[in-house]
Amino acid sequence: MWQKKRIKVGLILNEFGEQNKINVTEQEVQAEVQKQLRMMPGQEKMVMEFYQKNPSALASLRGTVYEEKIINLIKTKAKPNKKEISKEDAEKILKEHQKQDHNHDHDHPEEEKAITKKDTTKSKATKPKETATKKVSKK
Repeated sequence: MWQKKRIKVGLILNEFGEQNKINVTEQEVQAEVQKQLRMMPGQEKMVMEFYQKNPSALASLRGTVYEEKIINLIKTKAKPNKKEISKEDAEKILKEHQKQDHNHDHDHPEEEKAITKKDTTKSKATKPKETATKKVSKK
């Protein structure tokens, strides 16, 4: 499921990038490689060889830079829409959002397992769980 969403987001970002004529220069890719090198001190030679031998890894870096540029452009173009609401209204919105998240057309195997597990334990007497409290000293 998350893969499908990731692909959709990628397509949307790519379309936005094309509409806004966003390009990644070779200098920007090299700057990203340098950033990667700085993140791995002592392994610079190995990292550099990796990118030289793996054009797909370099293309992945180019994609990362491209997405960052798109996101930054979106941030600069975005206009915040602030609206003050009461706590009760916020709770209603959250409840509606949670309902929408669960109203989709596929099953969750982990939910089925939980239901089956609950059904098998009904006949057994269960002891209420005790909750442990931890004292925290204020200093």
